[in-house]
Amino acid sequence: MAQRPYTKEDLDALCAWDTPTICNALEIVVPARRSHGFTVRRFDVAFPSMAPICGPARTGTIRAAHPSGRTKEMDRTARIGWYEYVAEHDLPVIVALQDLDDVPGTGAFWGEVNTNVHKGLGALGCVSNGSFRDLDMIAPDFQLLGVVNPSHAFVHIVDWGRPVSIHGMSVQHDEIIHADRHGAVTIPAEAVKQLPAAIDLLSRKEAVILDMAKRSDFDIAKLREALAKSDDIH
Repeated sequence: MAQRPYTKEDLDALCAWDTPTICNALEIVVPARRSHGFTVRRFDVAFPSMAPICGPARTGTIRAAHPSGRTKEMDRTARIGWYEYVAEHDLPVIVALQDLDDVPGTGAFWGEVNTNVHKGLGALGCVSNGSFRDLDMIAPDFQLLGVVNPSHAFVHIVDWGRPVSIHGMSVQHDEIIHADRHGAVTIPAEAVKQLPAAIDLLSRKEAVILDMAKRSDFDIAKLREALAKSDDIH
């Protein structure tokens, strides 16, 4: 197994918190990341109630508006190459798939077949500016963030293993992605183990304010008191 500053158990532990909470914790652990590293547009979500997913990225690009211009054999070779790339891992992965079309989502890469294939290859889901379909036949517990569209048009794999950008979130091969119904964020490898402690700190600071706000005698004076107490928690 490749040497990393985190384990599978560390990534699994982060699935206990939603993506906004991870973003909050990153503001403490990696302050320079406050303004970037996360998606900034709304997605359709295949399973809104599904728990968050977290894993290393497998990056790729697609197009669908026009034929690839390749032979059928070349298209098949490209798709097999993509599948082989996705399957090369020792941890469950998350696909980051950028649609390069002028109108992203023209053709759906994801549906009944590809969700089942990718799940079988060890992927947890996908974050994409492209589209998905077959809503009632998507592989169970394979999360999809994208847009819904009924046709696959001329969808084809362009490339893989290179940096991509998904709704403002830049992703590189093997970079950690955390995603849920809110969107997605990348996590620096060295920050993974530090996030639980940061989340605990934030939870304790917020609890002081929330507990005060829920009191029957809550007013602006109580709010000032709660804010001061919250600031003193380190």
